[in-house]
Parts: sequence; structure tokens; C-alpha cells
Amino acid sequence: MPDGTDSNLVKAVVVAGGEEIPVRFNPTEYNLDKSISYADQSLPGFTSPVTQFTSGEAETLSMELFFDAYEEDERDVRTYTDRVRGLLEVDGDLHAPPICRFVWGGLDFKSVLQSANTRFTMFLPTGVPVRARMDVTFKEYRPPGEQAEQVRRSSADKTKLRRVTEEETLWLLADAEYGDPTRWRPIAEANDIDNPRRLRPGDRLVVPRVEP
Repeated sequence: MPDGTDSNLVKAVVVAGGEEIPVRFNPTEYNLDKSISYADQSLPGFTSPVTQFTSGEAETLSMELFFDAYEEDERDVRTYTDRVRGLLEVDGDLHAPPICRFVWGGLDFKSVLQSANTRFTMFLPTGVPVRARMDVTFKEYRPPGEQAEQVRRSSADKTKLRRVTEEETLWLLADAEYGDPTRWRPIAEANDIDNPRRLRPGDRLVVPRVEP
């Protein structure tokens, strides 16, 4: 079991543009926050709205970082803090702040730096800060191409038949087949249904393939 000595201590690091920005001291804790968004969809004949998934939110990684340069030659903690804060600056080639990764142990968080709040807590007689604490928040970065490879965009990949059960509606069918009750119209059109509220139990309906 690691004893915390320099020989076996894994150091956290921020990687950006092929360069490593030293964290100096590993954080004592960090927080990962992930959420998703839902919207209420009102449908005819329903007494309450249908809760429908809309999108996922980017995950965030937040923590407090501690920097101490008191015993170093330069004795200016901004040597470290300015490099981290630089991740908030717009890169001239990218026209946006750089993409970075926070790496520590099994955590490899690809992200952009969303915020950095710096508190300087100790100074030399000259006013040069030698200790600082930074509250940082990294926001997950996943390009569209990467997400498209991992997320299946359509739930029905081929046309099939579906037998109508008691009290079933087109909205419930669309929700079961496509994961979205508002996409009932392709089923209605494929089966020449004029009134989507009237389905007869036992009827066999064509459920067409839908495009993303």
C-alpha cells in the first residue's frame, strides 16, 4: 500500500497542447458532477405530460488546488497559478481556449477549463505571493464525431409489424419503438390512420424505420 513517499506518489497533472502543467500538490478531494435534461411533452388524451429525455449535460470536474513556492528559488507562486489560468485564454490558432486533460491515477478527464478562482494566502515582505489556493472547474469536452460513434441515434433499424394491445395509443407505440412519444406520425402515415386516438386491439400495424 502506498505510504505517500516521493518514490511512489502519483502526481496529478494538467496536459494542454502537448505540455504538462504541474499541479504541485495533489488535491485532497475532487467532485464529478453529471446531469441530464428532461422536458415535459403534453399529448392529447393524457391527463399529465409525458417526461421526455432531451439531452445530456456535459460532466464537470471541480476541486481546490494548493500551490506553495515559499521554499523555491523564485519564490513566486504565480509561476504555477498563471499557467493554469492561461487555460482560460483564447488560443490564437484555435480561436478558443485550449483543450486540456486532467490526469491523476485512473482519472483522465478531457475538458476545457471553465473557471479558476485564485486566492493568494501568503506573501513576502515585497508583496510577492508565495502561497495560493485555486478553485477550478473543468468542463467535459467531447466532439460531435466522438459522440456519434457511441450513441445510437435511432431505436428502430428496420420496418416491422406490431400488434395493438388494449388501451394502446400511437403515442405509446412511438415511445416504445422510438423512445419518443412525439414521433407517432410515421406510424400513422404508414398505416393510413386518420385518427391517432382510435386503435383497435388486435390490429397489426407497420412500424417503419426512422432516420436519426
